[in-house]
Amino acid sequence: MKQFETALPEHYETLKKQANYTSSWRDRLDAVEKLSAYQHEKVIDLLKNRMQHDTVYKVQAAAYEALAAFGENVEKPSPARFDIIKNTDKILLRVKKSLPKDHTAADFADKLKRMRLDVYDAYEGDKGEQFMNWLEERWAKL
Repeated sequence: MKQFETALPEHYETLKKQANYTSSWRDRLDAVEKLSAYQHEKVIDLLKNRMQHDTVYKVQAAAYEALAAFGENVEKPSPARFDIIKNTDKILLRVKKSLPKDHTAADFADKLKRMRLDVYDAYEGDKGEQFMNWLEERWAKL
């Protein structure tokens, strides 16, 4: 069985902030991966929170894997079936209305990234390589 560090990491507070940073799923995933080496009560609580409440499935799954490796009794999260952020269509429509009539899908993506980085980042992490195709489809339907 794999051995884990049982002490709280020296840089725990920094990793905790990083794990909860809403504008970057990559930072959250990186923090979860780093914390997975430390089997400490505070780390376990933080990983359970990420597993249950993160908007990006990759982060949820990484937290689950770490908790399972610790021997925690956790149920694997399932990917979201619908919008991962409430009122996504309203947010996207607001962004589209803020642009000139002859704007492009690229203009829309850029404006979304500037106005709502949290939304852009969450869906980018969730959709992966299909993100731009998904965003263009949503943009066309609005």
